[in-house]
Amino acid sequence: MPWLVEEADRIAPERLDQLMLECVQQCQERICAAPKRVLLLPPDITRMHSDVGRLTEILYHELTKLGAEVHLIPTLGQHVPHTPEQNREMFGSVPNDRIHAHDWIDGCVEVGEVPADFVKSVSEGMADWAIPIGLNRMLMEESWDLVINIGHVVPHEVLGFANHNKNYFIGLASKPLICTSHMMAASCGIENNLGNLITPTRHCFNKAEEDYLGHLPDLYIQVVMARGDDDQLVHTGVYIGDDLETYLAAARRSREQNITVFDEPVDKMVCVMQGNEFFSTWVANKAVYRTRMAIADGGELLVIAPGLERFGEQPEVDALIRKYGYLPSEQVLQLYRTNEDLQDLAHGAAHLMHGTSENRFTIRYAPGHMTQTEIEGVSFAYADYEETVARYQPETLREGWNELPDGERFYFIPTPSAGLWSTREKLYNRASGFGE
Repeated sequence: MPWLVEEADRIAPERLDQLMLECVQQCQERICAAPKRVLLLPPDITRMHSDVGRLTEILYHELTKLGAEVHLIPTLGQHVPHTPEQNREMFGSVPNDRIHAHDWIDGCVEVGEVPADFVKSVSEGMADWAIPIGLNRMLMEESWDLVINIGHVVPHEVLGFANHNKNYFIGLASKPLICTSHMMAASCGIENNLGNLITPTRHCFNKAEEDYLGHLPDLYIQVVMARGDDDQLVHTGVYIGDDLETYLAAARRSREQNITVFDEPVDKMVCVMQGNEFFSTWVANKAVYRTRMAIADGGELLVIAPGLERFGEQPEVDALIRKYGYLPSEQVLQLYRTNEDLQDLAHGAAHLMHGTSENRFTIRYAPGHMTQTEIEGVSFAYADYEETVARYQPETLREGWNELPDGERFYFIPTPSAGLWSTREKLYNRASGFGE
């Protein structure tokens, strides 16, 4: 059971700060009375809107006051490492030399695997390969008195809901682990994953945590957010503990508050991906993932992305996306079977499958720093950024239904990464029996 749970319509920042101090006290009572070396594992800057960077800063200083040597590893996965400026923006006064970039290629050590027969069983035969478990060397080979995971629980395309041991098995994972797990999730189907408490890939991560991380003196701090009456995201739940139920309690709260259900499909959605968080379609495509279950056949998703400057998080993945584009899943799977570059970058192949509309609806990007030729070259439609912002004026819109003076009606989402939007039929009548 969780150590601490707080739920409210709005948890004030001052109360969040107090909960971090209470968490440290709980850690001293339950794990280590006088920790000397502490590792904090927060999300990267693509979760900045959750305010967990500030909570990480509070933990850093409180633990330092106790005499601990405290280090941070943002759980990047294969995302681009932060610049010093981004570290300062995300984590405030935490010294930059205490913040370490995860290296998913050369910075991991293999610790075991999730066997192929287990993968095949939990995926109902959709995936049948072993998942090698390679994790950050600093996490696994250095000695820690306390390891604290901090994160935001929201619907997620791979794991049903983000956070919990995703921090380890994606955020601090090796290339083979990221590739095989993402391909497993894509093979099971993104619409079978989104909004389920336990997905096939989550089953595998839970097994890996039990088998390989039982020695870690670790715990989870998880927050849930919802949009308040003033149309701003506010904290509505904090869950602190060291077990699976801590995750499940947070995920249930997120499922209640972060999923919007429509009786009928939506013809047009307009989304904004924040310019200081989302620089690639790899992360900006959360606008696609989180809305695809709501958009009507023949409809349109318009993504306003002021920071967009590339497709992939690494040059080789960027090149892969430019080469193949966001094709329907079956086409990607056919190409995957015969092309070594897709097999080598299997997480990239999975990303192409996640980011497609399956030719059901139009995905139109209004990018801040990319050309029409680039956008259309990956099978998306293009809109001029300045013209789009002038027409829709997103800073004046509230989440929900809006109508322009010329009669265009659309559903607006200012932070797609904070939720999931679906028709009732697609959410509750899934073909697969995965999850709850």
